[in-house]
Amino acid sequence: MNNSVYYILKKRGFVAQVSDELAVVDVLQKTCICYAGFDPTAESLHVGHLLPIMALAHMQRSGHIPIVLIGGGTAMIGDPSGKTEMRKILSKEEISNNIKKLSQQFCRYFKFDGQGAALMLNNAEWLQPLNYITFLRDIGKHFSVNKMLAAESYKKRLESGLNFIEFNYMLLQAYDFLYLYKNYNCVLQIGGNDQWGNILAGIDLVRRIYGATVHGLTLPLITTASGAKMGKTEKGAVWLDPEKTSPYEYYQYWINTDDRDVSTFLHLFTFLTEYEIDHIMKNIEHEGWIFAKQKLAFEATAITHGVAAAEQAQRSAQSVFYGDATNSDSLPTTIYSVDKLKQGIPAFILFADTGLCSSRSDARRLISEGGAYINNQRIESFEQKIDQGHIQNGIILLRAGKKKYHKILVQ
Repeated sequence: MNNSVYYILKKRGFVAQVSDELAVVDVLQKTCICYAGFDPTAESLHVGHLLPIMALAHMQRSGHIPIVLIGGGTAMIGDPSGKTEMRKILSKEEISNNIKKLSQQFCRYFKFDGQGAALMLNNAEWLQPLNYITFLRDIGKHFSVNKMLAAESYKKRLESGLNFIEFNYMLLQAYDFLYLYKNYNCVLQIGGNDQWGNILAGIDLVRRIYGATVHGLTLPLITTASGAKMGKTEKGAVWLDPEKTSPYEYYQYWINTDDRDVSTFLHLFTFLTEYEIDHIMKNIEHEGWIFAKQKLAFEATAITHGVAAAEQAQRSAQSVFYGDATNSDSLPTTIYSVDKLKQGIPAFILFADTGLCSSRSDARRLISEGGAYINNQRIESFEQKIDQGHIQNGIILLRAGKKKYHKILVQ
């Protein structure tokens, strides 16, 4: 097998499209500077960002230099790709706060010091000082409106309405590639498959202005075997910030993977070797699917939250599985005072307030369908009051369905 990182990525399922496969393979024979962009549209990254992160991490592990480009400038515009309506325009303060938090998260996945260090840049540094008229004359003249409208990211939005501010996004992303090529000799851009048109625009812009050849590689847009969008649950996004999605909840997300997705996710979201993954999959007949899912959940959680957090999440999951959930320190927990429980709280309100259900109506539906439990006893009515009588050793244990637990710690 060719050990080029390109073939490693391709075999693991990372490659959707590539501008020139043979040329990219050739470029990657030597140290290559590559980049992927991440717009700071929220305070945390989520599981949907993991594919480009893992692709860049494989690049660094193979001796190449990744640039993690935070879109402090492009976030002020909003990327229309994959969106049915215009993104919310964020204030400069919100963007600045998001950048600070995202910068800390990237440090879990990349080495930013020493030999082979990755770079973290913010495109606001070169986009904000641009003079609009000069930019239109020097850059805008190279873009065909007809070609832009034919791009998938714009074509879908024409039906619902494409705002002019978003129409400029392709130009700015292309200019990023131009700037990174000129100043950092960056020759490869990696992005989601919905970015293909924007990446090609950057490749074309570099060719027109500098007569140079740069390259693009896109990653597949992952959906689960059930057809759901990757990283989405009933409660919403699965965040990489432990304050928004605890390591235990993160571990649970991966261990609940559909059997049909396990092999794919082991390849994409862990650094296990092909040999190790083959061994896991071959042993499913003897070990069962839970063995493979535990390996996936542990490895994915260790990458994002560290080995210690992954071990704790695994212990907690096993204690829940074997019926000792009250002793688990990693279960999602809400602290209630004894006084708050004196009058009793309707079960449907408690399930919604703790986040076990996305809303009170969702909680009513869960309870009416017989899927809600308190201290492992089914709740018969959504109006049932949860009070002091339900406290066991200072704890009330809630459960939604078979696997979602939440602990009420009463003080």
